[in-house]
Amino acid sequence: MQTKLTLRMEDELINMAKSVAEKRGKSLSKMVADYFKALTKKELADDIIELPPNVKSLYGALADSNIDESDYKKYLEGKYL
Repeated sequence: MQTKLTLRMEDELINMAKSVAEKRGKSLSKMVADYFKALTKKELADDIIELPPNVKSLYGALADSNIDESDYKKYLEGKYL
């Protein structure tokens, strides 16, 4: 179910956001919804596990890579066997 949401912002910010949405081929509503999803997902993840700062700084560093568990196992085998 979708519900209407009214936001109050400066005109300049709204115009800039509309411009970005248009460049991305999205509606402003879709872009705001995507942002809220990402924001709440991050908040929920942060609430579940509190990582030490040095680990937290690395979180997601390999998100777009093609490295998987088998690659890590091959690395360890090469290093220790």
